[in-house]
Amino acid sequence: MRVIITLECTGCKRRNYTTTKNKRNTTERIELKKYCSFCQGHRVHKETK
Repeated sequence: MRVIITLECTGCKRRNYTTTKNKRNTTERIELKKYCSFCQGHRVHKETK
């Protein structure tokens, strides 16, 4: 039931991270605050398709 998702930086729009989520428990898109090495700071990363 877990699927692999890609996280995209909201600042520079680069896809930096991949993670997994359970689609049954979390139906909406995930937003995590992670470090972006291109922006050189902690930015919000949103789930993409």
